[in-house]
Amino acid sequence: MLQSLPTSVFRRILGLFPWQQAYLVLTVVGSLAVARYLTPGEWRWGDRFRRRWVLGVPWGTLLTVLGVLLVYWVIQGGWAHPRNPMVIPFRSWSYFYPLGTLVAGFAHNGVGHITGNLTGTLLFAPIVEYYVGHYPHERGSESFATPLTNPFVRVLAVPAGSILAGVFTGIFSLGPVIGFSGVVYAYVGFGMVTRPLLTVFVLVGERAVDLVYSALRNPLVTRQPRPSFNSPWWADIAIQGHAIGILLGVCVGIALLAHREDYPNPLYLWFAALVLGIRQSLWAIFTPLGSNTYVLFRAIGVGTVFVFAALIAIGASASNRSLVPQIGDTGSGRLTRGTAVRVLVAALVVLSAAAVPFGLTAISGDLPADTATVEVRDYTVTYVEGVPNQYVSLVNEYLFAESQEIQSSGVVVFSEERRVWIEAVSKGQLAHSGGATVRVGGLGWREAVYANRVGWSVAGNGSAYKVRLREKGEQAELAYVSDPVRAAPTIAGRNVSIAPVSAGFEVVVTENGSVLGRAPIPDKSNETSVGGLTLEREGQDLFAVHNRTRVQVAQKSVPRARRN
Repeated sequence: MLQSLPTSVFRRILGLFPWQQAYLVLTVVGSLAVARYLTPGEWRWGDRFRRRWVLGVPWGTLLTVLGVLLVYWVIQGGWAHPRNPMVIPFRSWSYFYPLGTLVAGFAHNGVGHITGNLTGTLLFAPIVEYYVGHYPHERGSESFATPLTNPFVRVLAVPAGSILAGVFTGIFSLGPVIGFSGVVYAYVGFGMVTRPLLTVFVLVGERAVDLVYSALRNPLVTRQPRPSFNSPWWADIAIQGHAIGILLGVCVGIALLAHREDYPNPLYLWFAALVLGIRQSLWAIFTPLGSNTYVLFRAIGVGTVFVFAALIAIGASASNRSLVPQIGDTGSGRLTRGTAVRVLVAALVVLSAAAVPFGLTAISGDLPADTATVEVRDYTVTYVEGVPNQYVSLVNEYLFAESQEIQSSGVVVFSEERRVWIEAVSKGQLAHSGGATVRVGGLGWREAVYANRVGWSVAGNGSAYKVRLREKGEQAELAYVSDPVRAAPTIAGRNVSIAPVSAGFEVVVTENGSVLGRAPIPDKSNETSVGGLTLEREGQDLFAVHNRTRVQVAQKSVPRARRN
């Protein structure tokens, strides 16, 4: 019965009452109450927290969350534009542009991005803070005896460590990344070796927390099939940044374990590392091959996760005995705890060093001579097709001696001063949406540049289109004009092509390569005669007519440009 109601009516009826959120809150609270009732009485978490934290509160975690929020609100302008923060100038573009390198590890590209990372911080940073503790644990030590045993100084351990980890990931992340996730992964890596089962429990619980949050925000979701333009989900993961974050946390955690001589069960460590690698998609090793083309090395990635789990189990184990039977009287090549730790440290160094060439890149800003641009202070915004991506191609040649250049097609933003070169909106994305907004800026300022694509889809043979760019408050400038495109159908031995011109689009009729006539595309519900054919316009559709033959040759692409 409900399925027969129109979607709008169905949503209106259900939207009258917030009963879905109320139901969710009641069930979550009730379920937690049952779990607490069934918990043995000696599990008094409040007492445990007060023994580890000042007043039983993870102050360091809360200070870290506040610091990340301040970067988003103040530096990125998220307070005034919560859903559209400034992103481009705060990526880790180059060592010659220190602002981006230092801020990248703490900045975010939107509400969903920062919400996810802050949720991870609230879940995993307390594990780090709990193990470190606000009060000293060494035998004979007393609080306030020295600065290192002062609880109010130890509260700052997580915020200070987070700043160092954020700067580290900003310096050594592969490419112009952005986000606090590298630090979150460092929390996870630290927790995995110090409290493996608790970390697995939180990893599993993270999904439940995310699901409850999403259900409270959007209790009712309606979707209809529609075309979309998306890259593969694994192509959006900063796998190298996540990997160095985890390895950083693992190495620090193992060092602290050794200092305290506190070693978890190796089997727990192996299991936790395996769950972490699979749950956090550390197996998604990929490489871009060009504009909108990616290759996923799934088998290699999954195998690497199992190797990673084994190394963690060995490196954080209390035993230093060889895991490989010795042959002869030599002990060389034994796989021991020390060897595993050295392998993990070496992996961190190698992965971090791989990012150094990106940090040394320089952008020349060379473009084809006839390219139209919009200049916003030190930024240049333009539209290109098949132009070498200067940022990626330079490093590709440096690292792999590859002469083949990776091409960019779409709305490009570059700044020689900031070493910025980014395909902000791909050709495919702009074709799908019809319009896009690109935001550029810096500390204390921001400007918007609008891109608009109009064109005609030609029967059986692609599209003819034009792209215009404009700065806010300025006239739009023609940035790109495609080549004419010929329709596949032949009418009375004639071919019909759509050609972009400065004033709009023309119909060109040819026969055996000779032009018989050309004329502007008629307005809606009008027609025109060209080269012995009649071109009729019905709405967004264009038909070619000869005698009793009537064939559709093109359809107008209606842009849905976004505006701020």
